[in-house]
Amino acid sequence: SKPPRKSDPNLIVIRPGPGGLVTAYIAATVRAKVTLIEANKMGGDCLNTGCVPSKALIRTARLAHEIRTADWYGLEPREPVFDFKAVMKRIQSIIQVIEPADSVERYTALGVDVRLGYAKIVDPWTVEIDGAERLTSRAIVLAAGSEPAVPNILGLAESGYLTSDTMWNELTHRDALPSRLVILGGGPIGAEMAQAFARLGSKVTQVEHGPRILSKEDEEVSAFVAEQLSEEGVDIRTGHEAVRVEGKTLVARAEEGEVRIPFDDIIVAVGRKARLTGYGLEELGIDTDRIVVTNDYLETLYPNIFAVGDVAGPYQFTHFAAHQAWYAAVNALFGSLRRYRADYSIIPRVTFTDPEVAQVGHTERSAREAGVEHEVVRYDLGHLDRAVAEGANKGFVKLLVAPGKDRILGATIVAHNAGEMIAEIVLAMKHGIGLGKLLGTIHAYPTMAEANKYAAGEWKKAHKPERLLRWVERYHGWRRG
Repeated sequence: SKPPRKSDPNLIVIRPGPGGLVTAYIAATVRAKVTLIEANKMGGDCLNTGCVPSKALIRTARLAHEIRTADWYGLEPREPVFDFKAVMKRIQSIIQVIEPADSVERYTALGVDVRLGYAKIVDPWTVEIDGAERLTSRAIVLAAGSEPAVPNILGLAESGYLTSDTMWNELTHRDALPSRLVILGGGPIGAEMAQAFARLGSKVTQVEHGPRILSKEDEEVSAFVAEQLSEEGVDIRTGHEAVRVEGKTLVARAEEGEVRIPFDDIIVAVGRKARLTGYGLEELGIDTDRIVVTNDYLETLYPNIFAVGDVAGPYQFTHFAAHQAWYAAVNALFGSLRRYRADYSIIPRVTFTDPEVAQVGHTERSAREAGVEHEVVRYDLGHLDRAVAEGANKGFVKLLVAPGKDRILGATIVAHNAGEMIAEIVLAMKHGIGLGKLLGTIHAYPTMAEANKYAAGEWKKAHKPERLLRWVERYHGWRRG
């Protein structure tokens, strides 16, 4: 069909999570008329049930851990005493502080037409709201996000299980944290929540079907985090396949046979799946095999319908959705003049355990699998001054470098505040800054970021010019007479 002769807005954005909000913000900034349609809460999963509440809980849990281990700091250690309702209330108050940035009021003030309701694309140019009102537009951006995947395990549906989406609302009404907690899944969400609840005092069992947790990371990173969690009381059961739930007991199949794990609560954290149904995609023939299939310009089967964020993949990160949003907004509004291919070459990720795991570019494993030649440079944090002073000298910086060059191919940082430290490496990779220039950059002392410079120093040491140094040594001897 042909585009409408007249477009109500220039752009319609369906579901304003991070990807949708940024798309609308960019469009409004360049003076386009934008309509934003949301059925639930503005800000999407990240603000309401994801990144924000989980990091707030992790911070409280870290403080509880520091109280418990206060003797390291020269203080009297105590078992932390707290009101769980107050902990959950704090999380909600943090959401409320951030909420205005994602609110209807803010976007209305930016000139965006915000509609609350369920959106369905009824033809390539038309969106229906709540089965009634219809809007036409030359461009539509779908940013429907994702939801927790729930495996088909016998008895799980009747168990009252929680997910990363539902746990915050449910636990807000509890007087006490779960005393026995099973976490199903060994990915980033599972690892973060396992450590946080264990630090608050839950008896946590983490169940993972595969051979290790954090399976996307290098083996040594998985082992490092698993050891840290185990030291803090998390019972990690890798190689355990959940087969059924009987009342408040999880039955898992392991090498030694069936294992029964009792719980008060079970959190399902085995991954997330794109929200694909209810938006009219199937009726339009848009391919939705696990995600909405798009091309390099984020266009679907119809070049005026775009998809961004978790619904489009390939990554499920808030910052990735925001990154895609720029391409979607510009291509949707100015694609007839010029289109831009989305660039996914340098996308960082962080798992917010303690220590954090930050990664960008290739890991050793992905480089091997892709046949990318590389050399590995490591710097251990054991004697980094700031890390020692902080009591956070567990961890390392690992860089993958192009052989014979100083170009960074990838980095993994395991450290306190690794998510902050990785930013310098991301900048270097994005703008072609090599380890030589990184080494020549003054870093304030004492900081954790010095570890990046020292890692560059390890690379330099490994490539020192032996012939030149031998000549210099003779020169110094000659000068001494």
